[in-house]
Amino acid sequence: MKFHPLDQEFVDAIRAGGPDAYGNPAERSSSDGNGNPCRSCLRDIPKDAPMLILAARPFPDAQPYAETGPIFLCAAPCTPYAGPGVPEVLKTSPDYLLKGYTADHRIAYGTGQITPAGDIETYARTLLERPDLAYVDVRSARNNCFQTRITRDG
Repeated sequence: MKFHPLDQEFVDAIRAGGPDAYGNPAERSSSDGNGNPCRSCLRDIPKDAPMLILAARPFPDAQPYAETGPIFLCAAPCTPYAGPGVPEVLKTSPDYLLKGYTADHRIAYGTGQITPAGDIETYARTLLERPDLAYVDVRSARNNCFQTRITRDG
């Protein structure tokens, strides 16, 4: 099982001033150090560190199931998460929303579940045993923000 950061080309383009999912440049801010997870390094952005706030759609095309929402990125280049194990960003909240998706990027109804942080790997593994599912997305259980994508392997 592998946890994926946002696509590096997208991250690099945003940091260079490119448009987010809504066609806007990222907003610049400073982290309050209390829950600003970077979707590249998959760590919380340290207090007072510069960060970017933007809209992201971690799907290849706009379609009814391609959820878009706010995310944070370290403003400065950071090392994209490469594993192993559960990334730090999934250890900062008591629970997360996990949902299974098919290869055509559609939500598989009945897979969405608020999952305790300590059970993420177990539930994701259960979902990925289903041959109709291609990946699992992890979102905030409170704000529905995209956190990371989980696949069977690299």
